[in-house]
Amino acid sequence: MTRPSTRGHTDPTVQPVPPSVVERVDAADATLHDPKTAVVSLGSNLGNRLETLQGAVDALEDTPGIRVRAVSPVYETEPWGVEPGSQPSYFNAVVVLRTTLPPSSLLERAHAVEEAFHRVRDERWGPRTLDVDIVSYAGLLSDDPRLTLPHPRAHERAFVLVPWHDVDPEAELPGRGPVAALLDTVAREGVTPRGDLELRLPE
Repeated sequence: MTRPSTRGHTDPTVQPVPPSVVERVDAADATLHDPKTAVVSLGSNLGNRLETLQGAVDALEDTPGIRVRAVSPVYETEPWGVEPGSQPSYFNAVVVLRTTLPPSSLLERAHAVEEAFHRVRDERWGPRTLDVDIVSYAGLLSDDPRLTLPHPRAHERAFVLVPWHDVDPEAELPGRGPVAALLDTVAREGVTPRGDLELRLPE
């Protein structure tokens, strides 16, 4: 549940988790029967971006069968797949969950959280109030078109890999290898740590 970092607690973008919060989350996690680990990425480039990301974290924790184990630092990133300057920048973060929900139910919950924040799907790569993507689920490999696992473009996206590595330096993307190694293959330009912002772990 801690936010491990090879850079230590002097890094302003990675704050230690208070022991009292660790104890509460670990106690709640113990109520789950045979939970699986899932990694979810969050993004927002419309409205109050930080408030929206925090609302998404809280909504996931409020879901029966989900416990939020770790929340990454916040990064400000350039929009993916569009002309530079054509959209506002994103705030992005990664959340590590323990869950008893199957992947299909977790996807339904992700979509419900997006809809609660008025996500509109009018255009691919369009701006959005909230994007909730399942990056990986318990090491599962699946080519189901409704939910491909792991996320088919996660290995290309620094805005996913960088915050994920912050919370779990030993993480692996199923079928692709260690996140640390994948980071060496992607450009990090336009992915800026926001040390002045922080998402709270649910209490």
